[in-house]
Formats: sequence, C-alpha cells, structure tokens
Amino acid sequence: MKINGSAAIVTGGASGMGEATARALAAKGARVAVLDREQARAAKLAAEIGGQAFGCDVADAASIERALAEAATHHGVARIAVNCAGVGTAKRIVGKEGPMPLEEFRRVIEINLIGTFNVLRLAAAAMSTTEPLGDSGERGVIINTASIAAYDGQVGQSAYSASKGGIVSLTLPAARELAQFGVRVLTVAPGLVDTPMMAGLPEEIQTALGASVPFPKRLARPDEFARLVVDLVENEYLNGEVIRFDGALRLPPR
Repeated sequence: MKINGSAAIVTGGASGMGEATARALAAKGARVAVLDREQARAAKLAAEIGGQAFGCDVADAASIERALAEAATHHGVARIAVNCAGVGTAKRIVGKEGPMPLEEFRRVIEINLIGTFNVLRLAAAAMSTTEPLGDSGERGVIINTASIAAYDGQVGQSAYSASKGGIVSLTLPAARELAQFGVRVLTVAPGLVDTPMMAGLPEEIQTALGASVPFPKRLARPDEFARLVVDLVENEYLNGEVIRFDGALRLPPR
C-alpha cells in the first residue's frame, strides 16, 4: 500500500515503538493520528510530525470509538492501523502471597488482547467502507504488536504471554476473514527493545540483556521496529503472518 497521503492511526503512539512508528509513517507522507493515554506527550509528538493527537484508553471501548471517529473527521478513514498500546507485568501464578489476583490477569488481557481486538474490529469496519486501491482491491492494513513471550514465556509472564499469544493466534483468522474487504492483518513479535520500559532497568542489566541476543548483540531500537512496520504496509503480498523481530533470541525459562 502506498503510505503517502494515507490516513494512519497508531495506538500507544506517544512513546517507544509507537512513537517511532508514528514518526516513520509521517516521514513517508501519512496523516498520522497519535492515540495514547498520555495526552500531553501525544500532543507534543503530533505537533512535531504534523499529525493529530487523541487521548484514549484501549481498554475502554467507548474511548476508542470516540478517538477513531475524531481521527476520521480530521484525516479521513484510516487505511493504516498500528496497535502498539500494551502493558507488561511480572507476577507468578502462585507466589509468596498466594495465587495471582485474578484482576491482575484480567487487566493485562483487557489492555493487550481485548484492546488490540477492539481497535482491529473498528478499524477494519471503517476500512471496509472505503474505495479499493489499485487492481488488487486493497483497502487497508492492520498491524498488531505481540511479543516473543507469546512463544517463549518466562516464569512470571503467564498473563503477558497469554495476552500476546492471543494476538498471535488472532492474526491468521482475522486476515482470512477480512480478506473479503481487501484488508490485510499482520503481527510483529518483538524481542528485547530499547523502550522507556526497558530504560527503567539498571544499565548493567540492559547490557546483559543485549548481550544475550545471538546477533546483533544489543537491544533492538524502536526505529528498527518502525522500519519493519513501513515495509509491512508497503508490501501488499504480506498478509496473515507473524514476524519475530528478535535477533534470533529465544527466551530462557527465567
């Protein structure tokens, strides 16, 4: 799909991989709507890239519906939707204080998996109403963010891995179902990325984590994730696929 002139939405777009993606799409000529709970940061980024910012919470269905409607009013219906919003958590199923509180598991699923699906369903419905592009009849592309924890979940990652595993499993059936509308669905499963969440760790731990990657022996950069997203958008034949973005890393149990 041609990015230049297309409307795009990026959830979790105010920082990390979302911010890098918003910048990369804008640099290619997209009209980008930055969706994030951090409204001030989203607004600052939008001003820098010539886009629009909309405060929303992906776990709140009404909030997302409102943000997408407002974005469409400003930019037109988005033909590119990138889901980067998500949370991480570390909690054992049975810890020193007993079983994991069910609400903590539910919260991660609600934000990471249900939030992703909610944006997917709403974005796809809007895309299906647009005019097809080119001879193939493509109308849009939706790119979700999972994690290699979907495959190599570590101790304490049950909730996070389950939420990301759901996104992985959603990819193919969603792509098959939305093919009738000319809407592609793809997922990127990142490994260790130098995001604000990672920056909160001590430097020596970050260095050790980077050294654990087979090659290159470092953390991935958000702009590298963004470049992959751009490639996925532009390559029309990529569909229904989950792409690991991890430098050949396989997570150990702990």
